[in-house]
Amino acid sequence: MKIKRLSLRARIFVAMILLVLLASVLIAAVTIYQYHEEAQDYHRERLERKEKAIRQSIDFAIRETTWEVKTENIPLIFKEEIFDIDAIHNLQINLYDLEGELLISSKRTIQRDTTETCLDAEVLNALSNTVEHRHVIKKEENGQTFQSSYSYITDEKFKNLAILNLPYLENDDFLNKELKEFLGRLSYAYLAMILAAIVFAYFISKYITKSLKNISEKMNEIRLEKRNKKIQIESSSEEIETLVNSYNSMIDELEASAVKLATSEREQAWREMAKQVAHEIKNPLTPMRLSVQSFQRKFNPEDENIHQKVEEYSNTLIQQIDTMSSIASAFSNFAKMPAQKSEVLNVVHIVKLALDIFNEHYIAFKAEEEEIIAKFDRTQLIRVVTNLVKNGIQAIPEDAENPKIEVKVFSEENSVRITVEDNGLGISEENKTKVFEPKFTTKSSGMGLGLAMVKNIVETYNGSITFVSQQGEGTIFTVSFPKE
Repeated sequence: MKIKRLSLRARIFVAMILLVLLASVLIAAVTIYQYHEEAQDYHRERLERKEKAIRQSIDFAIRETTWEVKTENIPLIFKEEIFDIDAIHNLQINLYDLEGELLISSKRTIQRDTTETCLDAEVLNALSNTVEHRHVIKKEENGQTFQSSYSYITDEKFKNLAILNLPYLENDDFLNKELKEFLGRLSYAYLAMILAAIVFAYFISKYITKSLKNISEKMNEIRLEKRNKKIQIESSSEEIETLVNSYNSMIDELEASAVKLATSEREQAWREMAKQVAHEIKNPLTPMRLSVQSFQRKFNPEDENIHQKVEEYSNTLIQQIDTMSSIASAFSNFAKMPAQKSEVLNVVHIVKLALDIFNEHYIAFKAEEEEIIAKFDRTQLIRVVTNLVKNGIQAIPEDAENPKIEVKVFSEENSVRITVEDNGLGISEENKTKVFEPKFTTKSSGMGLGLAMVKNIVETYNGSITFVSQQGEGTIFTVSFPKE
């Protein structure tokens, strides 16, 4: 998963855990480094202490000897004493003359490899040229680290007699054991800290993102057609409070805009409908006016065909009045919201009944099951099917060679689907957005309110209606609504 895909809560959680792990690694690294430095200081100071003590023993031996104190007699002076000093301080002792030749050595067996019979010129130069007249060399042999200190031995008059060399083995076993024990205890503390950090990170990330999640859920619930609730948070940070206030202000503005938009759309829809109703009413009024005027001009009580003419005149008026009545009925049916009657019915059976009123031979019906039970109003379901089928019949040209309307009913999980497919003229791209608008069609055979009425009915029962159309090939309307 990419880090940018992680939620804010996950990022906070991961960041806190990584921070604790990084801190643990850094603390462990600093601890190991500190132990290493302390070990170095320990060996250096220990070598200095041993060297100081050994020099005191050597000075004592020089003061108490009966031999003449000079470089040539050093092997005689320390013939026995050098082993006693070695035994006391547990450290090998090598004595060289001022030219770097080995005079005498305690030659401890385990450290014989560190004994040199002749000193390098580098050591001699370092001793003579440094203020302290002391030089320390550090080297590794066979996986072991040695320090060798070189310094001058002087007589009572501070005249250089010889060069003292102390090979010192750095034994870190004790320090390493102590370090391992400390790191072991530290690892348990780190483990407890990490577990505590996981729990703490979980709750703190949940607390931080709780307000944001609440805001996100409210934003997802925003709908233009309903009243949206404002967010109420009792305690939050300044940033969250600012965000909440902005959201609540947006809700107020959205509701005001929605009211204005709904009012504007409603007024526009009624204006359009009024225009269409006026237009449709004028259509029958014109022939009625012409018929009345013609009857006035040609009326002759003595005409032998007067009864036939009155009957023709009456039939014309009745026909136009019926047209106006159908317009009024269509408008009334559309304006009236369908009553929500939840009847348990067999959708397959009701759709068959709705299709029985049509005489067109090219209407076909298919159902995946013989019985699909759902809750819907029987009358309203018949109106939905008949309006869709009528719409399909009107879309097919009269001179079509192979007209076809296919009605299908099938269930899909917890919903029922009804499709009405025709091979008519289809719907143009410019008219696809206007299909469900409540206005009259220009067709002489319809009032133009059928699809708007169907949409109104279906949405009342928490359903939906969609369509797919290709101009010149036909249209498929799909109605979907829940079974319960």
